[in-house]
Amino acid sequence: MTQVWHELDWWLGLNTANVAPGQMILRALIVYLVALALVRLGATRFLGKNTAFDIILGIILGSVISRGINGSAPFFSTLAASVALVGIHWVFAVLAFRSHRFGRLVKGSNHELYKSELLLWEQMRRHHITEHDLMEAVRLQAKQDSLDGIAAIRLERSGNISVIQAPREPQIIEITVADGVQTVRLHLE
Repeated sequence: MTQVWHELDWWLGLNTANVAPGQMILRALIVYLVALALVRLGATRFLGKNTAFDIILGIILGSVISRGINGSAPFFSTLAASVALVGIHWVFAVLAFRSHRFGRLVKGSNHELYKSELLLWEQMRRHHITEHDLMEAVRLQAKQDSLDGIAAIRLERSGNISVIQAPREPQIIEITVADGVQTVRLHLE
């Protein structure tokens, strides 16, 4: 067993303060493969969602795992800490799925900024969202320059602004043809 440890030490520079370039390259490859496996095991949970809950894991995981490459922390301890971080993130995600209250605690909640033709100024002030921010979201999502036909606007827990359009009433246009002899009704949606 000590022979294996000695070989690992030689290849990875486990017991030295100064990691040689070749050792750092090998460490980087191993850390990359472990990080890739962790991201795949953690699913797209912290890559596809942009809640603070997910972003924090990305920041901390990047910080911890980089120490395994540059030798500023013990190599295997760094990998173990990375696995533990992804594991606790997964446990919290499961708990948040099962408990709405826990989900709100770790992920936050959404907030209405506009409803029933009223800007909710207190919520906008609380979240530092300007009227210009709302109108930008309306232009990008609803493809219009006004709040006409908008039912609600929400600040999602991801930080995105969602624009919900009001259901449209069908328009009926009557067209009279040949001196009132015939009427054509068009139903537009």
